Amino acid sequence: MSDTRRRVKVYTLNEDRQWDDRGTGHVSSTYVEELKGMSLLVRAESDGSLLLESKINPNTAYQKQQDTLIVWSEAENYDLALSFQEKAGCDEIWEKICQVQGKDPSVEVTQDLIDESEEERFEEMPETSHLVDLPTCELNKLEEIADLVTSVLSSPIRREKLALALENEGYIKKLLQLFQACENLENTEGLHHLYEIIRGILFLNKATLFEVMFSDECIMDVVGCLEYDPALAQPKRHREFLTKTAKFKEVIPITDSELRQKIHQTYRVQYIQDIILPTPSVFEENFLSTLTSFIFFNKVEIVSMLQEDEKFLSEVFAQLTDEATDDDKRRELVNFFKEFCAFSQTLQPQNRDAFFKTLAKLGILPALEIVMGMDDLQVRSAATDIFSYLVEFSPSMVREFVMQEAQQSDDDILLINVVIEQMICDTDPELGGAVQLMGLLRTLIDPENMLATTNKTEKSEFLNFFYNHCMHVLTAPLLTNTSEDKCEKDFFLKHYRYSWSFICTPSHSHSYSTPSSSISQDNIVGSNKNNTICPDNYQTAQLLALILELLTFCVEHHTYHIKNYIMNKDLLRRVLVLMNSKHTFLALCALRFMRRIIGLKDEFYNRYITKGNLFEPVINALLDNGTRYNLLNSAVIELFEFIRVEDIKSLTAHIVENFYKALESIEYVQTFKGLKTKYEQEKDRQNQKLNSVPSILRSNRFRRDAKALEEDEEMWFNEDEEEEGKAVVAPLEKSKPEDDFPDNYEKFMETKKAKESEDKENLPKRTSPGGFKFTFSHSASAANGTNSKSVVAQTPPATSNGSSSKTTNLPTSVTATKGLTVSSRLEWSAVIIAHCSRDLQGSGDPTNSASQSFSQHIFSAYTVPATG
Repeated sequence: MSDTRRRVKVYTLNEDRQWDDRGTGHVSSTYVEELKGMSLLVRAESDGSLLLESKINPNTAYQKQQDTLIVWSEAENYDLALSFQEKAGCDEIWEKICQVQGKDPSVEVTQDLIDESEEERFEEMPETSHLVDLPTCELNKLEEIADLVTSVLSSPIRREKLALALENEGYIKKLLQLFQACENLENTEGLHHLYEIIRGILFLNKATLFEVMFSDECIMDVVGCLEYDPALAQPKRHREFLTKTAKFKEVIPITDSELRQKIHQTYRVQYIQDIILPTPSVFEENFLSTLTSFIFFNKVEIVSMLQEDEKFLSEVFAQLTDEATDDDKRRELVNFFKEFCAFSQTLQPQNRDAFFKTLAKLGILPALEIVMGMDDLQVRSAATDIFSYLVEFSPSMVREFVMQEAQQSDDDILLINVVIEQMICDTDPELGGAVQLMGLLRTLIDPENMLATTNKTEKSEFLNFFYNHCMHVLTAPLLTNTSEDKCEKDFFLKHYRYSWSFICTPSHSHSYSTPSSSISQDNIVGSNKNNTICPDNYQTAQLLALILELLTFCVEHHTYHIKNYIMNKDLLRRVLVLMNSKHTFLALCALRFMRRIIGLKDEFYNRYITKGNLFEPVINALLDNGTRYNLLNSAVIELFEFIRVEDIKSLTAHIVENFYKALESIEYVQTFKGLKTKYEQEKDRQNQKLNSVPSILRSNRFRRDAKALEEDEEMWFNEDEEEEGKAVVAPLEKSKPEDDFPDNYEKFMETKKAKESEDKENLPKRTSPGGFKFTFSHSASAANGTNSKSVVAQTPPATSNGSSSKTTNLPTSVTATKGLTVSSRLEWSAVIIAHCSRDLQGSGDPTNSASQSFSQHIFSAYTVPATG
């Protein structure tokens, strides 16, 4: 036997009376020793695991439906179904079941399990009484018929016998003829009895009866009977709604009459279940399980028939993407695809895969790109739902499309950028659509569902694409709302057609300097709330919170790419502006972003934070929060507690050296005292290490390789010679993370200068009795490791003994060293000594000009100004 004949899908009925897909496998009928009998076994086709092991019980009622389904109940409220790929496989397993139960394979249902008393009672009945005796189908017998149907519902075996009798005698059609007569005669009592009869027949839960009742010939009369509920004063008008109000829209004419009939039938049966029939009671929940199955498998058949009609789908796509198609027609086409994709969820996995691949081949993604950019809100919403089905089915398929698209299109019209724009421009006050789109974006950029092969890695390729082509669109609202650059904001508003306003009206003129602009102390933004830009609009704050949530996800899952982006855009500084927002949830989102960065314990990030003084807005928020015990207070404390517990030395030292005076009064937690203790312990360890090193080695601890030192000195002095009399300012460059920080020697000198400057300028300012406030002392340039101080090089006059060639490269005044401590001046002297000692070799004259200049430098290096 071929595998396809035994290929089945296993379904179970859940508490909501919906069929859950348990997997696809191959079924067999085998004797199982543990179960002591013939059993149905289904093993998964993917890994061979056991999906189903069910003993064929002689008393279990099995039902065969629609030629490819076998349905049964194993226990109370536990229904199972096997859906076969081929009819032949279903027939073969059905024969095995009937053989075990001693039944004729021609029957479509076996016996029901009955209780003991019923079994004893029916054992006494003669074999000829296997069917229920039905009263004659006449008007005066309707009450008797209604009582009979109602009475059998409590007994499984009597329900089965009544169903067989109704089917064999064609009784349902006779009842519906009586309905027409009662309606014509306005026989209200008879109509009420017919309501009870038809409702009871539906609760018999038999697929064979449903096929009769839901045929084109009978279904409208069935609906008519269900209009006359005795509990209602006036009958409902369900038939009027189905025939006049509900309109069947064929976006493209359906030529297959069978398909059209199946669509009509499914809609009407769904209407009966959802609208007409009352919500079943606890005792009636199982009565309509077959009706649910009937609808479910109808939908499967509809999708399969549509998918096989390639001409129909091609025509739909052609009209959807045709510029000449009017808006109403396009709206109908999009809604059709939305419902089509919803129906596809009922397909088995292999069929669902084929379905979405067919849509992709026909061009569903380019079509979505067009309709998602339309102004019609309903069309955009439907397109978003379709896009969500595609992303859920195969994120890789969507990623592959957008990367190929990037080679042929501008960034503005890329599908992902269109999605981001829709998220940003969501007009819903609660941003419901934006939340849905943000979830789809997160799925697309999640490395966990990206494929890696030997030839290419989807993760690296897609993330490179996303950060080069899309990240600037995602962060545009964030950067705009934390900057006062009017030109940038105007361009952004014009380009993205924002439906919300930015409330960014500062009381003082300050601006953030980006990494690509020049830095000066006058342009540095303070942390005072009066002159910090924060979005006060609630909808804007919600949007920024969504963007921050996505960026936080990137920090956790994209190591290199997001680190490079944060460094180059100085993104964390811009995010921390939002700590001053009046919306606490937005401030917490900003804090969470920083917490994720610190949680990585990456020294690149730590150095970026300390050099940019980025703890300052966090500490200001803590101080502004005062003694209030709230979520913001707890979140900030947890951040510092993490640094203490994980013993992140660089951050601990930075916090204690710069902020401890303001934090030492916080005693309701021991976090800050613990940080101070950690700092002092580390300081003691360093001193002990230093004291254990011989003095002759200690004096040389800053010595560099002679050749490297010589090259650096020549470069420094040559530059001074070329720029004589001018201030030399280190250029600000956009660098990669590996180049964010200077070499060891320059790093040491920069730290010394920054520390000295902080000691003098950055003492906390008391804003109220017992309180402190900090202002930014580091710009974006500091964060990127650049130096804005000027170094003036002067050339001494030539001496009469002709030694000017030796002394013209020797600087006599270095203004950058004036703010240094004594130890820093000693280190500068080391450079001068090394240079001069090389020049003096061979001269032999201790009185020449180079010797005198050398003495002057030694003297000035050891002289400490009074201000120092």
